[in-house]
Parts: sequence; C-alpha cells; structure tokens
Amino acid sequence: MNGLERMLAAVRFTPGDRPPVAPQLFGHAARWCGIPLRDYVQDGALMADCQLRIQAHYGHDAVFAFMDFGLESEAIGSRLRFYEAQYPEITDYVLPPGADAGQLRLPDPTADGRLPELLRGIARLRSALGDTTLVAGSLLGPMSLATQLYGMEAALFLAADDPGRFEIALDYATACAIRYGQAQIAAGAHLPVVFDPAASPAVVPPAFFRELLLPRLQRLFAALRQAGAVANWLNIAGPTAPILPWYPAAGADIATFDYYVSPEQAAGLLPQTCLLGNLKSLDFLDAHPQRIAAAAHLALAAFRERGGFILSSGCEIPPESAPANIAALIAARDGE
Repeated sequence: MNGLERMLAAVRFTPGDRPPVAPQLFGHAARWCGIPLRDYVQDGALMADCQLRIQAHYGHDAVFAFMDFGLESEAIGSRLRFYEAQYPEITDYVLPPGADAGQLRLPDPTADGRLPELLRGIARLRSALGDTTLVAGSLLGPMSLATQLYGMEAALFLAADDPGRFEIALDYATACAIRYGQAQIAAGAHLPVVFDPAASPAVVPPAFFRELLLPRLQRLFAALRQAGAVANWLNIAGPTAPILPWYPAAGADIATFDYYVSPEQAAGLLPQTCLLGNLKSLDFLDAHPQRIAAAAHLALAAFRERGGFILSSGCEIPPESAPANIAALIAARDGE
C-alpha cells in the first residue's frame, strides 16, 4: 500500500499493511531544509519542495500545504509582520470592534495576498506525488477566522455583547473557507485540513461550539465533500473531549485529538470516526527519542484492535524540534 491508501484505509476502518503515520510537519520542514521560515511561508514552490524533501527522507504518509494561520486574514486586509525564524503575527486587524463583517468582500483565492502561493504549492505537491501520498491543504475554520477579523479579545466581547453581529462574522468566515477550500481541491489537494484553534473549549464553552460553530462546520464540510475531498479532517487542539461527540454531526471523517484526551477516551467518544494523534507536540523539542517511541507505541497499542487510527502529534510539531524525535515517531509504526 502507499501513503494515500493507508490514510484512506484508516478513515474507512479497513485493514492496511501498517498503521499510517502523518506527523504534522509544517515549519519544521523549512528548518530541516535550512530555509528561513519567513521565505517558506511566502513561496508556495519553496514550501512544496521542502515538504517533498522531508517526506522523501522520513517516508510518512501525508504532506501538508500549510503556511501560517494569518494567511486568510491577510488576504482580507489584515497586516502581518514576518520573521526569519518564527511564524508571522497579525499587527493590524481588518475590522474595528463592533464593525460589520458583512461589508467585507470575499477574498479571491487566485489573486489576493498569499492565497495563490498556497495553491501553487498544492499543485506542485500533487504533480510530484500523484496519488501515492495524501496531499493535505489547510483552511482556517469559521471561529478562528472570525476572531482574526477583530482580534481575539474584541471578537469575544462582540460574541457576548452583540451575538447577531458576531454571527455575521462567522457566516462570512464560513463562506471564505468554502471558497478557498474548493480552490485547494481544484488545485490538487486530496483534502484541506480545517484548523480551528479558537473553537477549542479552552477558548469558548462547548455550548458555543454546539449552537454556533456546528452548523457552520456542517456547511463547510458538506461543500468540501461536494467539491471532491476524499475525507473531511477537523483539527482542533487542546482539551476537546466535551466537543468531540459532535464531530460526526459536523461531517468530520478524521478527528485530531491532543494529549489532553487519552486514546481510550477519544475512542469511547468517537467509536466510528478515524482518530489522529495524540503525542504531545512540545515533547518533540527536547524529549529523548525513547520517550517519543514509548508514547507512540502506547497509542498504536490502544487502537490495534479498533483500527481507524493515524499516528501523529496532537497539534503541530514545533519547527525547532529534534529530527531524532521525528525519526522515533516514524520508526514506531514499524514496531521499532
């Protein structure tokens, strides 16, 4: 089996030749290749080349067209500051507090900001890998993009004080994600990963997720499936146990779960959903490789009878991580 086949076998709970492994290597690919992160996040061809080189080295089953979480917000009008060795940060948000997101136009994936660069990277990855390895694009989910229109604090105050206006922002963010997700699939992504860190229970209550975010995720995932995504992947880090049971209703086929949630708990909450995780990302910075290997073996053992599991970290492996720790994760899939 190849990488794409292993990933889809896990999604479908069918037997594979070995467990798939999909370490979330984003900025680490730049560092591993000796490329400044500032350049990696602005050049789609460079991003793709780094992903191809690191995948050829480790042999994992998915590559990621991911630049940074400010990509969509920048295309709408936010201003970012770029750094040589860390991800960019937003310095000026699109909207002042209380402004109406309905006044904003949807960004054009082929023309605005760095959106076309990510599409260029996706096309390069798919051209090089075909259907041998899963090519994953990336989208910012409705809650995270809505908060980036105002800034987190202003957005949360708006959600509490003027929920109707905040729902306009959520609808706008959902429309942006649908449009960009469709463009990524058209460019060659097998699927886009929907990252929505601001939807975590560490940020908003589970009831907020159920009432306001679930319907928008349903809309988004239905559109992605119709556009040809081979599966829907929802990635929310943190203590997600209270919201995991709603993932199937949202339309998620792959659910990332972080180290806050044990494999047994995740499997109990999502018995028929493919799970991906849950090694602690910060451990890849300075833990001994034996510790990574032990955690990986425990996760694999927890799902050996169940299936429906992709070995990975619970969120992004930090760019500065030790290559020996990533190698230990990869080796664990083969029982080493």
